Amino acid sequence: MRAALYDRYGPPEVLYEGTVAKPDPGPGEVLVRVRASSVNGGEPAARAGRLRLLTGLMGRGFPRGVGLDFAGEVAALGSPMRALAVGDRVWGGGRAVWSAAAEYVVVRPRHLAHAPAGIDLVEAATLPGVGTTAITALRDKARLREGERLLVRGASGGVGSVAVQLGRAYGAHVTGLARAANLDFVRELGAHDAFDYRTIRPAELGRFDVVLDTVGSGMEAYRRLLAPGGRMVAIAFDLDRAVRSLAHILVSGVYGPRRVRFFSGNPGHELFAELTRLVESGAVRPVLDTAYPLADIAEAHRALESGGVRGKVVVRT
Repeated sequence: MRAALYDRYGPPEVLYEGTVAKPDPGPGEVLVRVRASSVNGGEPAARAGRLRLLTGLMGRGFPRGVGLDFAGEVAALGSPMRALAVGDRVWGGGRAVWSAAAEYVVVRPRHLAHAPAGIDLVEAATLPGVGTTAITALRDKARLREGERLLVRGASGGVGSVAVQLGRAYGAHVTGLARAANLDFVRELGAHDAFDYRTIRPAELGRFDVVLDTVGSGMEAYRRLLAPGGRMVAIAFDLDRAVRSLAHILVSGVYGPRRVRFFSGNPGHELFAELTRLVESGAVRPVLDTAYPLADIAEAHRALESGGVRGKVVVRT
């Protein structure tokens, strides 16, 4: 089968469309015909070798695949399952999936759910990873409540674009930070206010009950914006200043409830099913920037690294 691969660390050009053996599902496993997968924020760093300690510990040699989430159809079942049948539209992902940018992927049922009805699978592929991350950040980590003030850094990006919609659905007053060219787009997603992060100083923004940081740099300036009882959730940190960023997250524990909460998502069936419900209810919609064919996997990574993406870049298979 066709798959996106790379044989060495490096820039996007190391990626190529290659051929690997089609996997067979074992007992309790599901073979999915992938229609599209998304390019997630940490993948370019892993491809470039900036996360080689982590990937090295996992024992993954070359060639390596890419892609952590997907949308497609059930192609085969390793054993009978009451909730799934061949032909079902599904989506899923997580750390158990490292090569979703391929024609087929084998997953456990706990790492997928039925995809929303009435949505194209290529568009659906924009949501599994970022959507479940936004749910975890706002619902589970921050416990965002109706009427609270939410600030989203990186509001036009993958997680940010979902978080703006989700915050609005949860009844919060949403403020988004993005590039000047994306401010109208952020407002269209549901933000009450949107500001250019390059021209407004954090101190000018006011107080917030919840800050969602998808950027990772300068976290202390935004943590200071928390109102009493406020919560800050970070889903990224500055790799160029990794020690400093991680130290700040750890030291922030002295602030008690106003500490910085950091997590690395590994969603399961419940989260994917909740995301399906939110999409079918109209609370969240996919935001597709560009869909690239598998042969253009390098271009897909290059587009994400350019920093100008609205929503998500996906790879069609």
